[in-house]
Amino acid sequence: MAPATEPRVARILVIKWSALGDMAMATAVFEDIARAHPGATIHLNTLPSLAGLFEHDPRFAEVWALDVRARGQRLSQSLAWLRRARAGRYDMVIDLQRSDHTRLLLALWVATGRAPRIRAGNRGGFPYNRQPAIRRSGAHALATMRSVLESLGIPAQTDVPVFHPAPGRREATSALMQAHGLQAGRYAVLIPGAAAAHPLKRWGAARYRELAQRLHDSAGWRLALIGGPDEVALCREIAGDRDYVIDLNGKLQLLDIPLLCAGACAVIGNDTGAAHFAAASGQPVVVLCGPTDPRRVKPIGPRVVALQARLDCINCYSPICANPAHHACMQAIEPAWLAARLLSGEPPARWGEAPVQVFE
Repeated sequence: MAPATEPRVARILVIKWSALGDMAMATAVFEDIARAHPGATIHLNTLPSLAGLFEHDPRFAEVWALDVRARGQRLSQSLAWLRRARAGRYDMVIDLQRSDHTRLLLALWVATGRAPRIRAGNRGGFPYNRQPAIRRSGAHALATMRSVLESLGIPAQTDVPVFHPAPGRREATSALMQAHGLQAGRYAVLIPGAAAAHPLKRWGAARYRELAQRLHDSAGWRLALIGGPDEVALCREIAGDRDYVIDLNGKLQLLDIPLLCAGACAVIGNDTGAAHFAAASGQPVVVLCGPTDPRRVKPIGPRVVALQARLDCINCYSPICANPAHHACMQAIEPAWLAARLLSGEPPARWGEAPVQVFE
């Protein structure tokens, strides 16, 4: 049933363009919107690179994508966006993209007519007529998006990402796991990569190799490696010739990640988009942070924790380390310490000790 504060909402446009991790978190917000308006026709506007994630998503009657930020085409694509939006005759628009670009597009929409009577966005102010309580840029993405829902009277109840993979992917992923001897409760998933432009976000191949060996030697776990196209060499280096480390790089689709992680004892990864997909599995996920702030980037979910060193130079967001002890923020998280904590059975709230702090 639609919230009493927003009657007769028949057509809704949700705007969310990027980034990959933020999009994963936004799927929880999509779920709350769909539950609050079960009879409405809901469209999603996103970027072409992300549209495939929602090809089989029953929450959206249509997913339309235009690359409004393409170099040399911004004006033409923005005009095409405006024409497409005006043709939708929406009653409500929910702008989850924190950008001046969407604010400008919505302002033009208001100026040219046919704009939705209900307009909510992360930024507040014109052209929005529903104002969120959280507007500061440093807040966690989920808290900011939930503030938009609050301005619309929509309850925020979903606390994990929600994806809908294509038909047959569950069976295909299961077959892949069986072929590599990945039995539920007997393996962990490692996500050793991160954006190539931000190498300091990576814990490092040597540390992941040591962690894998300790988890196997102590508990008999097998380790599944996942990564992107620019992490092929990294995954090969970690796997080496050890038969208990399974390199699945290039063998999975993004929406297969929650399916793979659903049977894992734990998932350990860096601050990267794949970790947000792993969080959708509901299994324990440990994210290693150094130059990025866990309070802003930690994936959502009740079983997700982030680890970070207790150093003055953390959260620098720099691609180049200025600390004389190079990469000290990530080196402080030692494989032996992490393996012991993962196997201890203790809740993460009790893990925190110098020099590592835990964010839940």
